[in-house]
Amino acid sequence: MTEAKRRLGFEQEFFLVDRTGAISHRADEFLSRCQAIATEKGSNPDCFAPEWVKHIVEINTNPVNSVTELTQEYFSNLQIAIQAGQELDLRLYPLSTYPLHVMPIIRNKLWYHVQLRTVGYDRFLHAGRCTGTHLHLEVEPGAIDPRIGVSYDATPAAKAEILNLFNLATALDAALIALSRACPFYEGRGMNVSAHTVHYRGRNIFGWEGVYTNLQAVGGLQPYVHSVEELVELQFGRYHAWLEAMDRAGVERHLFYEAGGSMLKTAWNRVRLNKIGTIELRGTDSNYPDRILAIATLVSNAAARVRRENLTVRPKAGVKTFQLKGDRLDVPEFEYLDNDLLYTAVTEGVKNREVKDYLDSIFEFATQDGENINLLTKFRSDLGEYQTTEAELLQEFQTSTGEISLDEGLRLVRQSCDKLEQQVFSVIGH
Repeated sequence: MTEAKRRLGFEQEFFLVDRTGAISHRADEFLSRCQAIATEKGSNPDCFAPEWVKHIVEINTNPVNSVTELTQEYFSNLQIAIQAGQELDLRLYPLSTYPLHVMPIIRNKLWYHVQLRTVGYDRFLHAGRCTGTHLHLEVEPGAIDPRIGVSYDATPAAKAEILNLFNLATALDAALIALSRACPFYEGRGMNVSAHTVHYRGRNIFGWEGVYTNLQAVGGLQPYVHSVEELVELQFGRYHAWLEAMDRAGVERHLFYEAGGSMLKTAWNRVRLNKIGTIELRGTDSNYPDRILAIATLVSNAAARVRRENLTVRPKAGVKTFQLKGDRLDVPEFEYLDNDLLYTAVTEGVKNREVKDYLDSIFEFATQDGENINLLTKFRSDLGEYQTTEAELLQEFQTSTGEISLDEGLRLVRQSCDKLEQQVFSVIGH
């Protein structure tokens, strides 16, 4: 595999709130205004997209060639969204969970009804109470086939790139969880865990009740792969797991196909192949712009180094950190990554020594001649201690009862909206 210039981008979900901080279900009106402003400014109106519920919106970036371009694109789109919100008395709340109770209003589309019936109504509602950020790493054009995952016609170099980036993204999963932990409250309660990961991804063995608790094949983290054949088998295995889940729930399979279902469309995994030609990393909490851009930098730099140095990314027994050995990057074996390390990243987080050592090794790997390294200082203090948005909020919004009051919850939301807007205006000005 030789180094190639690849593009990157991301999608970020935001809660829509009114001036008081209360949830608003006016997404259609808001998005219509965003798209109109974007068109007036010569920007892409498709970057402002609806979600399956009417109080969450998605703001995307066009594919770009660098983190510098990504920053410009991202802040430009946020400026449009903030302008639309000001005109409509609406604001964007950027953190991973809304701190108070949310009752989603679901869009009346067949695709959403198929998912809701298959997963279960109460369980699926968790997806309307969490927001995430999805990072995209481009691979060679044409190398991903929507029907089978990896194109039969992909070159050996393209196949190697897909395997190594898939494994790299998998190995980064716990890091993205630990670094992006944002809001510490969910449905009015303090969680002491990564609420987004627990309630969206779920995990039976840990007692985490989330959307995909009983459907890890389609919503959890998939294992590392050593060949394209293994990766294709994973895609088909997940596809059949979803169809079988539909059968168990009494959902007719023809509804899935009528709604536009396909093999890659059954993937809600933390790392997946996307039909647009990317490796998609889906485990990051929605957060403030500076945090999201820092994570994008970390991931982009790590991927660029793998490409640049023709590295083979593979797990190794007993390894708990990133270890570079010649042309091989050894990463934590899956059994450790998706069990002990996942659990610790979701509970203790950056305070845990093993998590910190794992993060240190990733930072060391990603900061060797990487782009925009200064952005990564957002995560570490001068003493080398990792910092999260969640920890900062816990300092200010302390509660002796384990619950946050209505007034304090709304104050947290308004303050977070303020911080988002301040970051945008500090870059682009008024």
